[in-house]
Amino acid sequence: MTTILYIFFGGGLGSVLRYLISILFVNYTFPLATLLANIISCVLLGFVLFVIQNFNLNDNLKLFFIIGFCGGLSTFSTFSYETIGLIKSGHIQYAVLNVFFSISMCLCILYFLIKKL
Repeated sequence: MTTILYIFFGGGLGSVLRYLISILFVNYTFPLATLLANIISCVLLGFVLFVIQNFNLNDNLKLFFIIGFCGGLSTFSTFSYETIGLIKSGHIQYAVLNVFFSISMCLCILYFLIKKL
């Protein structure tokens, strides 16, 4: 049961941070808030993986950060929904850029952090 609580609280904090980021970028056609939340999540995940590889991190803390916090902060469903919304509203170029930047930036950031740290 303790494990579930770690994930629960991590996910709650990550979701609240994602919401606060979304408040900052309300009036933009391009979904900057979701992109930023996903990028921040990948950076944090990279650092957490570094800590796990180099230090003895408690299993519950791993779940708190990886599944809970990073899972609550990042959002594939919102990314997909916003991309479909861009397509429906005729902003095809923004939809393509959103897919390109979201996937390439997050993968590159995580790859770089895992490889370099």
